[in-house]
Amino acid sequence: MAEEERFVLITGSAGGIGRACVSLFAEQGWRVIGVDKDDYGKNFPQNGLFIKADISRSDQFPMIYEKVTATTSTLKALVNNAAVQVSKPLVETTVEEWDMVLATNLRPVFLSARYFHPLLVKAGDSAIVNVSSVHAIQTSTNIAAYAASKGGILALTRAMAIEFARDNIRVNAVLPGAVDTPMLRSGLDRGHLSGPTMSDRLDNLARKTVNGRIGQPAEIAQSVFFLADSSRSSFMTGQALVVDGGATARLSTE
Repeated sequence: MAEEERFVLITGSAGGIGRACVSLFAEQGWRVIGVDKDDYGKNFPQNGLFIKADISRSDQFPMIYEKVTATTSTLKALVNNAAVQVSKPLVETTVEEWDMVLATNLRPVFLSARYFHPLLVKAGDSAIVNVSSVHAIQTSTNIAAYAASKGGILALTRAMAIEFARDNIRVNAVLPGAVDTPMLRSGLDRGHLSGPTMSDRLDNLARKTVNGRIGQPAEIAQSVFFLADSSRSSFMTGQALVVDGGATARLSTE
């Protein structure tokens, strides 16, 4: 491995924000390792590595670790992006659904840190970027499990930043707002938006942001990259970077 090569591991790499991150890091000359339970397709960077795995299963991590370490002995950045969402009232959410959301969204942030900490230490001046959500700080109806998991990520980000500072690893979180992804569209029927069609509900959602539009995955990827690249964010750690078109800046009563 050439000394100047920078490896990044991105979970949830086949999703909307994940794919945007894969593309951006590759464009910037990083070598990308992607992990997702779904197939990525034929467009994954040729000099990278895609690992099909379900990170909600803790027994998958030894296999992921083995494949990563067969490719590189260092990681310059780790992006914890994988997530699922259950859109239903709290009292109708089953224990199995609750556990599945936390096992997918929150627990892998802890497990990936445990497994890949030595690779991040060896790389030096490295970073972990956890993709949380505005639901960690402001939330809405029928999304309690998701909000709890994203709030947990935000608290875990701060704890990791404190513990890993001595290892020269920065840890920050990105909190996306409404971003046009398959997850967003699938959750638009939970009753918080009016409109008979998907287009109507998207338009109504866009009007709730200060910018008057929904974000794009590439815009979130830029924020993730900013936090991952120490030449851009070397004095940031333990922080929550909200990227929501100004939605959380406006009073709900306005």
